[in-house]
Amino acid sequence: MAIMLAANCLYSATYFVSTNGDDSNNGTSIDSPLSSIVAAVSKVSAGDSILVMDGIYHHAVTVNLSKNGTQTDSIFMLAFNDEHPILDFSGTAFGKRGISLSGSYWKIKGFEMMNAGDNAMFVSGANNTIEFCSFHDNKDTGLQLGKGAHDNKIINCDSYFNADPTDFGDADGFAAKLDVGSNNYFYGCRAWNNVDDGWDGYMRGNDDVNTILENCWTWSNGYFKDGTDGGAKANGNGFKVGGSDDKNLKHNFTLINCLAFFNKSKGFDQNNNMGDMFFYNCTGFGNEGYDFSIPKAIAAGKKAEVKNCVLFNGNKNLASFVVQENNSWDSNFEVDESDFVSIDTTGVSGARKPDGSLPDIAFMHLAEGSDLVDAGIDLQFEYIGKAPDLGAFESNFVSVGFNNLINEHFFVAYQTFDKRIAIGYKNLNKQKAKVNIYNSIGQLVANNSIDIFNDSKNVYVFEQNLQSGVYVVVLLQGTHHHVAKLIVE
Repeated sequence: MAIMLAANCLYSATYFVSTNGDDSNNGTSIDSPLSSIVAAVSKVSAGDSILVMDGIYHHAVTVNLSKNGTQTDSIFMLAFNDEHPILDFSGTAFGKRGISLSGSYWKIKGFEMMNAGDNAMFVSGANNTIEFCSFHDNKDTGLQLGKGAHDNKIINCDSYFNADPTDFGDADGFAAKLDVGSNNYFYGCRAWNNVDDGWDGYMRGNDDVNTILENCWTWSNGYFKDGTDGGAKANGNGFKVGGSDDKNLKHNFTLINCLAFFNKSKGFDQNNNMGDMFFYNCTGFGNEGYDFSIPKAIAAGKKAEVKNCVLFNGNKNLASFVVQENNSWDSNFEVDESDFVSIDTTGVSGARKPDGSLPDIAFMHLAEGSDLVDAGIDLQFEYIGKAPDLGAFESNFVSVGFNNLINEHFFVAYQTFDKRIAIGYKNLNKQKAKVNIYNSIGQLVANNSIDIFNDSKNVYVFEQNLQSGVYVVVLLQGTHHHVAKLIVE
């Protein structure tokens, strides 16, 4: 096996593309790059790589990726050295796509694709991975899968500001729809301000296929780039999980840890889908229509489940056949703003981390002490604590100090996503206490008073953001004091 792998490496080739290149070059050296992706695509075979350097690449025709890699030898098209090449398809005619990926076993990473006359990318092949790419200002859906496309992975991608003249009724952020195949998977993707839907799973020409979304966010769909209403045909759903012309087709859709907010219409929408629908640990907030909507009976043998989900500042429309367990609207919970660290959307469209993963935000994360923390049922996904939290974000209150608990009264927990400090306490007298935080040279950097009698959640969150370092936290109450060391990384 080792000899075979070595042989594969020996016979693979790498082609470089640069805006300063020339298509008459061989492209196999960084010193003699090609000038176009089209020229590089014409040269590659299974196991080969295309490395595209920084710059803007203008295209007037569709780039067709029809060659096939193999399960062991993919074809790679990557941004060189983590740079940020832009593929500008503004020269394409209306109705013409930017990239058509009909081949299989491609790995594409690190591109910005914009201004296509139709989709920025249309995928009809199989076993492809599209990672850390963005699709915006196109005249139809940013990235669409169809024509039997199956077993593709869309990882850490963004799609936004897509709008289709003249009726503005079809341009979604992402779509796995119509005649799409099964087992397509989206992870860590965002879709916003697309004139139709964030995600669209509408079926026509195929039936009973499966799609999975995990850790995906969508908001403000149904509106133009400037925030104005897209019009009567702009549906504006966040996650539209199915539907069909005859209202009988099935799209089996699973959403895990997904977030939908401020959409023109619904957040999580059945749209007459007749297939399985599983909404697990999802959060809906402030959508103009229902946050969770599954009102119509589904096909025999199919299931609809909504579990461990959170709804805040909105409504639901779930038929009696929908299995509902441990959701925030259960009688055990009363949800208000204090259950969240923040309901401020700042940062949701912010820059991704260098590896392409979603940015850290405070929005819709549960506050320590919320009844929604550790209130879920185990759905066989990873979680922290004694049980899963409700909603799209699992809390990670990292406790530090002297075995976490001082004299069975006091502990501190560092909230990693925004470097704020939660002060927790129990078994204290019902009277005011004072909390001081000192840095490593003894300077007071934060302090406040806590009314133990009136604070039913037994936690106080400092508004200050602390820099990395070592701190000492002192809680004073009467003649008693409790001390803990805090390490902020």
